[in-house]
Amino acid sequence: MADRRVVVCSFGDASANHSTAVGAINAALHSAHQGIPMPVLFVCEDNGIGISVRTPTEWIDSAYGHRPGLRYFTADGGDPSDALSAAAHAADWVRRNRAPAFLRLRTVRLMGHAGSDVESAYRSRTEIAAGLERDPLVGTARLLVSSGVLTPGEVIDRYDRVRDEVAELAEKACSRPRLRSAAEIAAPLAPHRPQEVRADAARTAPAAERRRALTGPPPEEEGPLTLAQAVNGTLADLLCRDRDVLVFGEDVSRKGGVYGVTKGLRKRFGARRVFDTLLDEQSVLGAALGAALAGFVPIPEIQYLAYLHNAEDQIRGEAATLSFFSRGQYRNPMVVRIAGYAYQKGFGGHFHNDNSVAALRDIPGVVIASPARADDAAHMLRTCVAAAREDGRVCVFLEPIALYHTRDLHEPGDGGWLAPYPAPDAWEAGHVRLGRARTYGDGADLTLVTFANGVPMCLRVARRLAERGVHARVLDLRWLAPLPVADLRREAEATGRVLVVDETRRTGGVAESVLAELVDAGFDGPLGRVNSMDSFVPLGPAADRVLLSEEAIEEAAERLLSADRR
Repeated sequence: MADRRVVVCSFGDASANHSTAVGAINAALHSAHQGIPMPVLFVCEDNGIGISVRTPTEWIDSAYGHRPGLRYFTADGGDPSDALSAAAHAADWVRRNRAPAFLRLRTVRLMGHAGSDVESAYRSRTEIAAGLERDPLVGTARLLVSSGVLTPGEVIDRYDRVRDEVAELAEKACSRPRLRSAAEIAAPLAPHRPQEVRADAARTAPAAERRRALTGPPPEEEGPLTLAQAVNGTLADLLCRDRDVLVFGEDVSRKGGVYGVTKGLRKRFGARRVFDTLLDEQSVLGAALGAALAGFVPIPEIQYLAYLHNAEDQIRGEAATLSFFSRGQYRNPMVVRIAGYAYQKGFGGHFHNDNSVAALRDIPGVVIASPARADDAAHMLRTCVAAAREDGRVCVFLEPIALYHTRDLHEPGDGGWLAPYPAPDAWEAGHVRLGRARTYGDGADLTLVTFANGVPMCLRVARRLAERGVHARVLDLRWLAPLPVADLRREAEATGRVLVVDETRRTGGVAESVLAELVDAGFDGPLGRVNSMDSFVPLGPAADRVLLSEEAIEEAAERLLSADRR
């Protein structure tokens, strides 16, 4: 039996101009154009006004009535017979053709847009009265009476019964317990069951099935890996283990990603689970929203951090808020992979990149992971997927482009930045919990707090400081949200001096919140920070003028130590 299900998406005439609506319709047509079944019916309730702003006459018809690939229907929404007939024809067309259609219902808006909106301020009495005459509820009553289904008295009796039922339900709703504490209000934001997350992160596919799916030596047998190779191996393990995992985005399928991070996954797991999307970040994250609601665990990729900003509201206004406003009844679990930060050589210079994560860090409940090493990347990516699956969390996995293929930590040939891929029997023991940092060294003179590209930079600076008798330890935050507060406080107290090394911008950077946590904890030792400049990132060598450098880190450390000596 053919699938007769149809997805219905409704919106108003004003919302039809929003970029997400335009992008969604374009994405549906883009998919249908390629022969992909797309049974979606877009329903536009056209009342001719958005709050107080008029929609130009026949704008919806002009904008959508003649678009190739989009079957168009229109009806009088105030006439129940016409509306029902048009809706039935539209739905039937979508079922038969498995393609998108657009239904415009010309209707009216009764009363203001919201309780604070006084429509008499911008609509005449005549216009308001004319709208009341077209009330679809009254039109339905007229149709029932004129067709002999109900008498006028029976219509009024039914109206009164419904009114009483609504009043009773409203009274019950008003008597329900109120939210009485901040903790109760915030509870749906960041559900966290660490034991369940740990157990899920440790799951693996049966050994024989895993070897067949990986079509070659498993990554733990390949020797020390780069960060990019570790992410690739982890994605392969996740795809092998769970059929509900999807990996998609721009260039991730056939090409294997701009930097080869998803190379080979499509060949091993098929185009239904690893696929390319159209080049529109709103649509990429919109697909993740729909996939998550349908029961999948989507891992979409945003190709560069700078590309996120035009689509960030898909996380802020949709994915991250669904659990909050439904009090946990619905959720949008996903892990958004982003190639990020501004350090990059070769392809594209710095043009596609950004070094600001402020827009992500102020979204309540969102997890932000930022690994610097291959072994951390493997463990942290599994933790993020487990947090999405078990707790319904929205996770952002920020991958430092400059560290994707880094092999040397200190000097050429050192080979100190590669790490072995964790074998499945070590996944549970190596599990990286949300909000746990990683410490390098045990120096007692200074704590360098950093993350991502800052980790190898700080390790090189620490080595040079040690040559002058200053012994520093390096704390890799790993998680930018939630911050590893307990580890931060412990490592700060261990030396009594803290320099926060933050590759993001000075204003709105990560360092601000790190320093605030230390001050709130009562840390009274010397504190300092060093950031990249408050600037967009230029092309080529000019980028070095605004980005954080090892020289700046070393100078800041010397200033902090000198001030403390005085």
